[in-house]
Amino acid sequence: MKKKLMNYETLLKVTHGVVLSRDPEEVTFLIVGAVRNALEAKGCALLLFNRKTHELEVAASMGLSDEYLNKGPLSAMRSIASSLKDGPVAISDVTDDARIQYPDAAKKEGISSILSVPMAIREKPIGALRVYSAEPWEATLEDVNFVQAVAQIAGMALEMSRLYKGLKDSIEILKEKRDPKSLKTRGWTPYEGVPKSAGTVSPISQEIP
Repeated sequence: MKKKLMNYETLLKVTHGVVLSRDPEEVTFLIVGAVRNALEAKGCALLLFNRKTHELEVAASMGLSDEYLNKGPLSAMRSIASSLKDGPVAISDVTDDARIQYPDAAKKEGISSILSVPMAIREKPIGALRVYSAEPWEATLEDVNFVQAVAQIAGMALEMSRLYKGLKDSIEILKEKRDPKSLKTRGWTPYEGVPKSAGTVSPISQEIP
């Protein structure tokens, strides 16, 4: 029961932090720190998928050394690849699993087990949330569900940050182009130079770049 209550508290903490913050870097560090502490894991990392290089890039991490994080490029096709498209993957022994791209580096880092959960926006994979254990770890269904829930929140948080930044940039562009003498004739509102028509367009309809 204590573990369940702790996981609920973590979800509330992460959700509250996401609502208050518009900084994606701040949000990602909040997420990896919260998951690591909740599961008492060795480390946690949030990885984002680079569609140009087909590699996973570390956006935030907690509890992992710089040497391990810089061990080499993470191929989305070799580094627990199935977790990006098929769902959560739990690896109990990193030294005896072909899905691990750098088993020697993991062993040197003191990692025994890894849980990798996909992150997605509108069913499109954008990365993975991974939990690293120093002791052999058989992730329970409760553990997997908890990390999945946080991963979904992380995906929504990153999307919200992207949309907020895009809207903010658009406002700055509009402010630069606004002509105060023509506000009434051009249909501008007096707030931040945003056109009246902007309020009728939902940002959710925008496509992910």
